[in-house]
Amino acid sequence: MYTRRRFLGAIGLPSFAAAAGLPLPLPRLGDTAGILETLAGHGGTPDEVAEDEDFWAEVARAFTVDRSLVNLNNGGVSPAPGYVQEAMKRHLDYSNKAPVYTMWRILEPQREAVRERVAREWGVDAEEIAFTRNASESLQAVQFGIDLEPGDEVLTTNQDYGRMVTTFQQRERREGIVLKQFPIPVPAEDPAEIVRLFEERITPRTRLILMCHMINLTGQILPVREVVAMARRHDVRVIVDGAHALAHFDFEISDLECDNYSVSLHKWLFAPHGTGLLYVRRERIAEIWPLMAAPERMNDDIRKFEEIGTHPAAPYLAIAEALTFHQGIGGKRKEARLTHLRDSWANRLLEHDRVRLHTSLKPGLACGIACVEIEDVDPGDLTSWLFQEHRIIVTPIKHDEFQGIRVSPSVYTTPEEIDRFVDAMEHVVGEGLPA
Repeated sequence: MYTRRRFLGAIGLPSFAAAAGLPLPLPRLGDTAGILETLAGHGGTPDEVAEDEDFWAEVARAFTVDRSLVNLNNGGVSPAPGYVQEAMKRHLDYSNKAPVYTMWRILEPQREAVRERVAREWGVDAEEIAFTRNASESLQAVQFGIDLEPGDEVLTTNQDYGRMVTTFQQRERREGIVLKQFPIPVPAEDPAEIVRLFEERITPRTRLILMCHMINLTGQILPVREVVAMARRHDVRVIVDGAHALAHFDFEISDLECDNYSVSLHKWLFAPHGTGLLYVRRERIAEIWPLMAAPERMNDDIRKFEEIGTHPAAPYLAIAEALTFHQGIGGKRKEARLTHLRDSWANRLLEHDRVRLHTSLKPGLACGIACVEIEDVDPGDLTSWLFQEHRIIVTPIKHDEFQGIRVSPSVYTTPEEIDRFVDAMEHVVGEGLPA
């Protein structure tokens, strides 16, 4: 059986200290191999581990979340495990001893080791990884950084993230480019259809495609690799929004064969808030202007995207602890658990005729995020009622073609919390919302 002592030992937290409520030492980066070896000793397939509540109870104890709340909006921003928070605090304290020395000369160079570990985890080169503040900053570096001429066309769906759509709309107003959006099925259960819908809209003026790997509204996973391959045949470049995908379900960036990939690490990697990642294929780096000016000698250096002026070292170094925690759980186990949690509430609610799920339950088409609707119930009113009456946090989704609430549990979510959510939703199905 997977014991609490084994898990705490695996992530470097002595069980006696945790039990006594004493300050906990931080794991060392060199412990990664030991963590993976220890957790690998727990038998069972990822699907079997996904249902092992003893295992996930130990994972949950690493978080400092408020258990009076049921947080089912981890897609917005996730809490970090306690020892990730402690790592950031330690680095921040050290920074403030003499920042021009301790932060710039001691801590800042350590970013390179974190860069190397992150690149290795997702199958790319360290010279292709830049650290940013979030996926929006990463995406805008590429969206603004690629030269376009008046009349050039950018193609995207009508479900892409609003901030990224706004970015290209600003380029429309300022530079005269043309943004074209189109609908896709909800849910989209035929990847080949998605590729076709993009391809049939390509014209001689199409220069860029913007696409999500996982759509934030519904959790829909789109076929990035196939769209990228199709676009290359037409000499069209693809900008990939991976804000919700990396560390959520198991894949490597290299698998996608894309030229760029943008991530918010404070979502599913559980890194400190305000940390993101930008991957750019090495041979494409020189073609993209950074958001903030960098010297010409950095034209083909991925670090030009990190030229933002004075910035803290602490949150970026603590990405290392978040990565260690992710590796300790295991990407496949994590994906299986998040899928299991989604299915555990979705299948129960789908027993009711008034419930509509706007997310596919088929393998590979979604993971932990799903959008659910109760017919004739306003998503905003439902979101408010769930919080006011049950302290359950979700987020309302209102799209021109569908609506509902987005539900996104995490690895620390308990079966009891899922039950509370389902019970509350079933009450609304049967009794409606109070007038």
